[in-house]
Amino acid sequence: MELQALVDKISGYVWSAPLVILCLGAGIYFSIRTRFLQVRLIKDMVGQLFKGQSSKRGVSSFQGFAMALGGRVGTGNIAGVATAISVGGPGALFWMWMIAFLGAGSAYIESALAQVWKEEIGGVYRGGPSYYIEKGLGQKWYAVVFAVITILSCGILLPGIQANSIAVAFHNVYKPMTPAVTGIAVTALLGLIIFGGVKRIGKAAELLVPFMAVGYVLMAIIVIILDIKRLPGMFALVVSSALGLNAAFGGIVGSAIAWGVKRGIFSNEAGQGTGAQAAAAAEVAHPAQQGLVQAFSVYVDTLFVCSATGFMILLTGTYNVADGKGGYIVNNLPGVEASPVWTQAGINTLLRGFGGHFVAVALFFFAFTTLMAYAFYTESNVAYLFKKKSVPMIQVARVFMLVMTFYGAIRTTQLAWGLGDIGVGLMAWLNIIAILLLTKVGLATLKDYEEQRRSGKFICFDPKKLNIPGTELWETIHCRYREEREKGA
Repeated sequence: MELQALVDKISGYVWSAPLVILCLGAGIYFSIRTRFLQVRLIKDMVGQLFKGQSSKRGVSSFQGFAMALGGRVGTGNIAGVATAISVGGPGALFWMWMIAFLGAGSAYIESALAQVWKEEIGGVYRGGPSYYIEKGLGQKWYAVVFAVITILSCGILLPGIQANSIAVAFHNVYKPMTPAVTGIAVTALLGLIIFGGVKRIGKAAELLVPFMAVGYVLMAIIVIILDIKRLPGMFALVVSSALGLNAAFGGIVGSAIAWGVKRGIFSNEAGQGTGAQAAAAAEVAHPAQQGLVQAFSVYVDTLFVCSATGFMILLTGTYNVADGKGGYIVNNLPGVEASPVWTQAGINTLLRGFGGHFVAVALFFFAFTTLMAYAFYTESNVAYLFKKKSVPMIQVARVFMLVMTFYGAIRTTQLAWGLGDIGVGLMAWLNIIAILLLTKVGLATLKDYEEQRRSGKFICFDPKKLNIPGTELWETIHCRYREEREKGA
């Protein structure tokens, strides 16, 4: 069996119906148990963005948000949306919205847990699924398995998708920019940042992420305004296709759900465990604060950025939809596979000659910040495995990731996506099961935060009060914040 066929077969097993059901079910469960915090506490989500300040050990709340959003907003927001539509039809976008709404609850739980059981390693905060699986569940072997899979995924499998998308987009517009040339440029820039450590990654994300997200959404708004008459029809098409009410797309409703969830999770990472690792790096007074910030980042990723891509493609009709039998239900771009080219073509229909350049630049920023996030996630899990001896191993991991970034730029798109899907799926399986088992602690952080907020007290997390074991670092942090409160800080 050739490599591509093997990868597709493994991906099919990993992303079978049980994982789709698990992701949707966990989102529904956490939404109900948190009393739909994604609606109730939207004001707090935004308000907490600028509360926590950076320190010698951790990044600020906003930098943690930007790092996680940089990881969430990547090629999945452009190429991933195109792929979902190509297989699941316009209805796939609706299911991406649903997994984002429900996933905000999952994102809160995993990020709050990452803060509860974070550690200080090498002078910086580290945390995430490996840490809370070991300390919260007491399952060292389970934690090690997650750490190894995350290193393989974020350090080896996933960088190729981001680098490959940058290379394809630039070569489509600037022919002299071959994949090899693009790969060298991206690898060199990435090396300059990641060898500066978590602080440099956080600072770069803080500067790049808001700029790229706002610019991309503004372009979508321009496209919508120029083609506003088609907007009601597009919404009707998305909803009817998602619910099996559209005659043309009625036969692929299952694909719409599966690919909407699949690409939605790949994009917003809710429940995958990666955003939780960025959350753990933040310097905050209470785990719930960063949990709410990360829940909001899921909204920004999917409801704004993914929707921007979907609108630009569907409004302008620059997409194809396969019928699952070797033919097409829609074939508006004959011979053009799902890729950033669809978005480029969509913008070009209204702003001729501009789409290719804009999407190439936007995709560079999206994918590059995701590569920075992958570097941080890889480092956090290397740090978990090697603890105080992790510094030299982190350097090795950085070098290896740069090699894989270059390699990803020159390999086939289909193979890159197949390998990445396997990595994302395995992390989602392991992490969602873990956070379901730790629901009680996640809900306790939310209850404690809301009680303190209602009382008007200085919000400060005390794990002893909640009988949460294995939180030695927080005992020190709690004392520090209590002293600042007493001094009137």
